[in-house]
Amino acid sequence: IGGQFDSMLAKLIVTGETRAEALQRAARALDEYTVEGLPTVIPFHRAVVADPAFAPELTDPEASSFTVYTRWIEEEWDNAVPAFDGDPAEEETVPPRTIAVEVDGRRLEVSVPGDLVGTGGAARRAPRKSSGGASAAATGDDVLAPMQGTVVTVLVEEGVEVAEGDPVLVLEAMKMENAVKAHKTGTVAGLAVAAGDGVKKSQLMLQLV
Repeated sequence: IGGQFDSMLAKLIVTGETRAEALQRAARALDEYTVEGLPTVIPFHRAVVADPAFAPELTDPEASSFTVYTRWIEEEWDNAVPAFDGDPAEEETVPPRTIAVEVDGRRLEVSVPGDLVGTGGAARRAPRKSSGGASAAATGDDVLAPMQGTVVTVLVEEGVEVAEGDPVLVLEAMKMENAVKAHKTGTVAGLAVAAGDGVKKSQLMLQLV
């Protein structure tokens, strides 16, 4: 599913008589939620639900200091969510099979996917591959895209000096905006993206020299 389309395939809904109860149930459900073979926003949701700014009730039942605001993610939230480090699971291609079925007393032959019917054993799945670790958002002087997405805003210009931790651009992925921060102090050079550009994971966006 390309970045220009709605990529939501499933939704987790929790309820509770109080906000604290709903947050507790959400935290437990997210801890138990597993989706394999593709990146999802589950790690992001786990981090936000555990953040005291969003869920003070989880650490203090009497707390009421909800401090999240519209640009809280871009301006204050410390994004420590690791990049997706796996490759989509691959399946072996199983040739289609022809089977006989009876419909209204008539015998018909139909072709179906080979792994849809029994073959004396389950269709084998190719072993999952691992890239050996997450692709870093920055390597040396290079600032790389931590995920596939669309550049929303470029916050720096060529020749501007930035400090480590300063946001340099905002990247939108799966309907969430993520601030990409400078991994070191340096001068912006080789700016290779602009607002509206689509980027792939690990694509070079700019350099800090």
